[in-house]
Amino acid sequence: MRGRSDGGKKKPVIVLVCIAAVVLVFVYLFFGSSNHGASAIEYGRKLGLTGDDDVTKKDEASSTSFYVDDDANGFTPRSFPVCDDRHSELIPCLDRNLIYQMRLKLDLSLMEHYERHCPPPERRFNCLIPPPPGYNVPIKWPKSRDEVWKVNIPHTHLAHEKSDQNWMVVKGDKINFPGGGTHFHYGADKYIASMANMLNFPNNILNNGGRLRTFLDVGCGVASFGGYLLASDIMTMSLAPNDVHQNQIQFALERGIPAYLGVLGTKRLPYPSRSFELAHCSRCRIDWLQRDGILLLELDRVLRPGGYFAYSSPEAYAQDEEDLRIWREMSALVERMCWTIAAKRNQTVIWQKPMTNDCYQEREPGTQPPLCNSDSDPDAVYGVNMEACISQYSEHDHKTKGSGLAPWPARLTSPPPRLADFGYSADMFEKDTETWRRRVDAYWDLLTPVIQSDTVRNIMDMKANMGSFAAALNDKDVWVMNVVPEDGPNTLKLIYDRGLMGAVHSWCEAFSTYPRTYDLLHAWDIISDVKKRGCSAEDLLLEMDRILRPSGFILITDKQSVVDLVKKYLKALHWEAVETKAASDSDHDSDVILIVQKKLWLTSESLRDLE
Repeated sequence: MRGRSDGGKKKPVIVLVCIAAVVLVFVYLFFGSSNHGASAIEYGRKLGLTGDDDVTKKDEASSTSFYVDDDANGFTPRSFPVCDDRHSELIPCLDRNLIYQMRLKLDLSLMEHYERHCPPPERRFNCLIPPPPGYNVPIKWPKSRDEVWKVNIPHTHLAHEKSDQNWMVVKGDKINFPGGGTHFHYGADKYIASMANMLNFPNNILNNGGRLRTFLDVGCGVASFGGYLLASDIMTMSLAPNDVHQNQIQFALERGIPAYLGVLGTKRLPYPSRSFELAHCSRCRIDWLQRDGILLLELDRVLRPGGYFAYSSPEAYAQDEEDLRIWREMSALVERMCWTIAAKRNQTVIWQKPMTNDCYQEREPGTQPPLCNSDSDPDAVYGVNMEACISQYSEHDHKTKGSGLAPWPARLTSPPPRLADFGYSADMFEKDTETWRRRVDAYWDLLTPVIQSDTVRNIMDMKANMGSFAAALNDKDVWVMNVVPEDGPNTLKLIYDRGLMGAVHSWCEAFSTYPRTYDLLHAWDIISDVKKRGCSAEDLLLEMDRILRPSGFILITDKQSVVDLVKKYLKALHWEAVETKAASDSDHDSDVILIVQKKLWLTSESLRDLE
């Protein structure tokens, strides 16, 4: 050791300390968001809540763990831990941290990292998602179309990034939405009227006398296009991924505009074939030519006979060499798909899908893309890979030269032609519609003492069947996300045929939406169904809490034993029972209606931040 300085002696110790620190940081990053049994306890925090009438209060000294009281029937939950504030916008099946932690090998060029990847049971967050500091009850519709509280979605980067396009503007404690977009800086309303004019529709109204009702907006931004279409009685599914503009769908839902987190990647969209009259892409930055046109063929699958694809992009008008190449190749592709140009003006082209199978059958042998095999089900969507082929029409649609749907609003109550696919009769449909009209009237009688006409805007029917619950709400200023469970009859196509909208989903997994996005959830037998499948009722209740807005309501109709189970969780979830009564108009004599309201609460840390 002669000649070595004291600093040299310390080097091995310093190196060891540094290595230990790196290991600890790695362990924290890898396991910090996971949930192995009690990890929700470790990363949850105790509730500290204010004490006014609208906000619950809990003793600061209470345990952070999930624990129970014994009762005559087993146990009663007393509290859930609260997720860390960094998870206030957690979407469990679209969680980028989960992808990193599980080391999923995904093809980024195919957008697989924006598709659903749900956590296994041992990695789920069994904790309550906290609202952001200062959270306010959302602004009511229709005012919410144009402004939201900044504290509810404290992300203003889009306002700066898109400041020249009028997406959104920060004004004091609110974020305003002037109605602009990347392609329509001067307002969606003018852009929509221009499209109607291109198609020669009466009075420049894009619904064409009710013949166009359901739209799909791909890469929708903050959904101003869909928001302004509502005035024309057009329902638009605004679709975008949780990408670099990650809060765009959150803004859309906060505004009270129908929207869904999704991406054109490798899996089919969760919508059946022939669901939309028009698909729209305005500067959506999608490579439609990739993989033999598979993404364009997915749009073809969900478009109705005679449906339109409105495409606003530089390729439609620019004259530089690359844009001209894309335009030529895209034009050739859609021609082989039997699409024709309905209109083209300035920066927008509108293609139209054929009304019958005639063009498909007249193509030369070997023409690409091919027709789908006869055993390929165009309505199978949940977790199903896209196919680079053309779905032909049913014999009915081919003969009738279209979908055979009545114009809106008659479409809502007219028996859909695809009833026959399920062996349902027109009489069954009409009885179902009338039954749900009575049930919804009964629900609203129970809710009337605690809600105003504008209390609810975003509604979800968790088991929608034929959509008659949503149909019965048509006279109210609400919209309904109709969810059809993936393990039952895929009646979602009947729902779209009625001019309504929704998605296929499994309630054993989290829904593709942000926390705090729905004002009311309708849960008819869905908890019983989840238990029958061997999935966790507790996980479902936590998921319902995640997507429900503070002060929102849940309508539960289920067996007495299920209602009793839910009641045990009320205190733990910070829900309050509003009404319980026998379901006199149910399919089962033993069914009970339970109406609960989610309380508004804030964490201690949030309150300190506010102070």
